Order: sequence, then C-alpha cells, then structure tokens
Amino acid sequence: MAHQQQLKILAVVGSLQRESVTRVVLRELAERMERLGCTTDLVDLEAEPLPLYNPDHARKGGVYLGLKPRVEAAEVLILGTPDYHGSISGVMKNFLDHFWHEFTGKLFGTVVASHEKGLTATDQLRTIARQCYAWTLPYGLSLAEKVDVKDGHVTSDALRHKLEMMARDLQIYGQLLAAQRQADLAGTDPGFMAKHRH
Repeated sequence: MAHQQQLKILAVVGSLQRESVTRVVLRELAERMERLGCTTDLVDLEAEPLPLYNPDHARKGGVYLGLKPRVEAAEVLILGTPDYHGSISGVMKNFLDHFWHEFTGKLFGTVVASHEKGLTATDQLRTIARQCYAWTLPYGLSLAEKVDVKDGHVTSDALRHKLEMMARDLQIYGQLLAAQRQADLAGTDPGFMAKHRH
C-alpha cells in the first residue's frame, strides 16, 4: 500500500457559549483524529469571530484572511453547532457564508448538540455541503448536554463509541476523497472538479 500523507482536518466550533458542549466534543473528536495520524486545526469562532457576512467587503478583513489558508488546506471539515430552534447557529451559518469555494470535493462531518436528535440542523449542514459540491458522511453525530457531556467531559459510553466510529470513517473516507480530489485537479478528465483546475 502506498504511503499516505497525513490527512488535514479542520474542526469548526460553531458555538459562542463559553462552556459549550459542542466545543468539548469537537476537541475530543480532534484528539481522536490525531491518534489516527491526522493533523487537526481547531477553529473556535468564539475566539476568532468573523464579521457578519457582507459580500461587498467580507473577503478583506483580517480574520477572514487568516482563516482562508487554513480552510483551503483542510481536506476534511468537521462542523459542530448547537441546535437553535431546529436550525444551525448563526455563527456557523456566517462561517459557511464566508467560505464555499474552498469546500468543493471535500468531506464534511457534522456534530449537533441538541435536546432532541438534531436532525433538522444535521440536514441543513448536509444541504449546504451539497450546494457547495462537498461530500458528507451518511450520518451525523448528535449529543445532549447533561446526558452525554458533563463538567467539560464526555461521560456517555454511547457517545464515545459514536466518536470512535466518526473518527475512523472521517479518516478512511477522507483519505479516499482527498486522493481522488487531488487526482481530479491534476488530471484532464471531465468531472465537477474540472472547473477548479488552474
């Protein structure tokens, strides 16, 4: 088997809450990805706030210009958001509004903190990924505060198992898609990546 480069993971915390369970779970997932040999970069939108998206000047600010190369370098994106009224957080939507060209051909994993199952928020993230010509895992991970996470730690065996499964699947399918994406960008065959060739 040919040597594979380290898969580059970008985990995006779409919560501004100081003691966010979304943040706890994304950090745990990032650590698991590192143990599988991936490199991880955590974008915490509470610490690195993007201005509200305005197409007239959104791509000129310092925070955007600092995040852009990190988003471009990522081969897999893990998007974590609380479930607000059956939808994703405003800060996550704002991040996704700033970056879309960079998502084409990449794999998304979704993590939703919800008192219910987070199904509509997960579906919205998957719809956005599809509109940006990205791939998603065929499932999302959902968690509940005080059930799965307590005092800043994952406490549920069921959630630990789901994290192990998601880390494995992101690593395996992320490698496959990243290799094909690179080949498509370098090749001449038709395909949806063709318009991104330089």
